[in-house]
Amino acid sequence: MQEEFTISTSKKQELIDITGKINSIIKKSKIKSGLCNVFAAHATAAIIINENYDPNICLDLLDSLNKLVPSGIWRHDRIDGNADAHIKSAILGPQETIPVKNNELYLGRWQSCMFVELDGPRSDRRIIITTLGDKK
Repeated sequence: MQEEFTISTSKKQELIDITGKINSIIKKSKIKSGLCNVFAAHATAAIIINENYDPNICLDLLDSLNKLVPSGIWRHDRIDGNADAHIKSAILGPQETIPVKNNELYLGRWQSCMFVELDGPRSDRRIIITTLGDKK
């Protein structure tokens, strides 16, 4: 089964927990065990698995990316000023594949599936969810 949804972001850079929305889609698919692929259909966004219990983890991740890949020094910046967002997105990656068990994402205790906005705010970020597995 494949389904997609859109989200809006409110900041230049932010992490948004999308675990609940994905679990709703998995429940709708009736898959008990299998795999779920989560894909961000954008060149300046990413999907990651990380902790969301302490919001400082999200801020620390963005701070470290900004130190690693500063803005305003890249050739692409001459076109639209967002080369750093493209580079950060390529480092993190546009997708994650997560096991499904008992009709939900089979994540570790502190793990969440997060959408990473790197060039916001945006009103139309598209996320594609593909589920494969047994409906037993």
